[in-house]
Amino acid sequence: MGASGSSAGNMEPMTASRTEPTATDWSQRADLAESALLSRNLRRLWVVPGATLGVVGWPALLGERLFLTWNYWWQAHLIDCAVDAADRAQTPARTARVAAIARAHRIRNITGWTNNYYDDMAWLTLALERAERTQGITEVRGGRTALEQELVDGWQPQIGALPWRKGDDYYNTPANGPAAIALARLGRTDRAVEMADWLDKNLRDNETDLIMDGVHLPSGRIENPVYTYCQGVVLGLETELAVRTGDFRHVERVRRLLAAVRGTMTDKNVVAGGGGGDGGLFNGILIRYLAQTALMLPGEQADQVAARKSAAAIVMASAAAAWDNRLEVEGEPLFGHDWNQPAQLPTSTTGAARFTSGGSVSASTVPERDLSVQLSGWMLMEAAYLISAAGF
Repeated sequence: MGASGSSAGNMEPMTASRTEPTATDWSQRADLAESALLSRNLRRLWVVPGATLGVVGWPALLGERLFLTWNYWWQAHLIDCAVDAADRAQTPARTARVAAIARAHRIRNITGWTNNYYDDMAWLTLALERAERTQGITEVRGGRTALEQELVDGWQPQIGALPWRKGDDYYNTPANGPAAIALARLGRTDRAVEMADWLDKNLRDNETDLIMDGVHLPSGRIENPVYTYCQGVVLGLETELAVRTGDFRHVERVRRLLAAVRGTMTDKNVVAGGGGGDGGLFNGILIRYLAQTALMLPGEQADQVAARKSAAAIVMASAAAAWDNRLEVEGEPLFGHDWNQPAQLPTSTTGAARFTSGGSVSASTVPERDLSVQLSGWMLMEAAYLISAAGF
């Protein structure tokens, strides 16, 4: 593993640019984030032609390179990031890459497109819907349809929400937020509204206005950690519904939640903290939907304009911090798990991420090793390009 301009042991974070980056600069940075992940993580699935997946760590264990470990929902976000790049600057190679990752996802999942976890399936639904709609990849239509049906059939009318997984008593934001966004985009707006109302009624903390993780039913026991990605998916859902329904209450929910996020989850507008493993995706997901809030939230009153500018400011400050704190390895960026701190170089497979007894993925000892962390960095660069190109 080499490093441009220095030895690996003496690498320093890159210094800030002296001038304000342009949209062209952010596009180039997004290109580099894409290139870094493709060169370090993207590999053919087994010996299947036209099928590639993301190796979940770098440097990788043998079992990771052989895709004995693969992480369904991380790969869904890899598809989404590949769509981001293709939407920004479409090329035949990028469109083909989206299709190849989706194809490999279906094959590696063994049983097809679906599994027993509604949060996983919601993320893949979102990625496939975008791949078909923006890139014209029709081969994913069957998967998108099967996943949509799972989200429709899994909804519990007596509760108004989806469980975390089939047969479970836990109803949470990570399942219902992305599922409702997907259903809204697929024309099931009424169902998405019901799910948004359920989230606002049952999982919004009345003291902080932040969205809690979930609730066990019928016991009513709340699990009240507040994660950045829970805020992100609710911002995305309410923004989507504000556009699609014209109902002002969705705009007001966005404004309220955005103020809470900015006040409690950012430091000088940079999303604070971060982790690896599954948590490596949390801040990137928040950024994705902050960018959509900035670009899509309707209304020209002063407070609505201010909300869009606030969301954009968090995206751009976070992107600048992550870029300034990156490492550059062989000419390509390695992003930190905490965008406010210098990135650390993973030099071995010691302390690799593992599945926990609860089914989540723990962080590697050096979280920058995890595919999830680098996907968030790529998401962030793509979001910064969108915001900059929109003239914020």
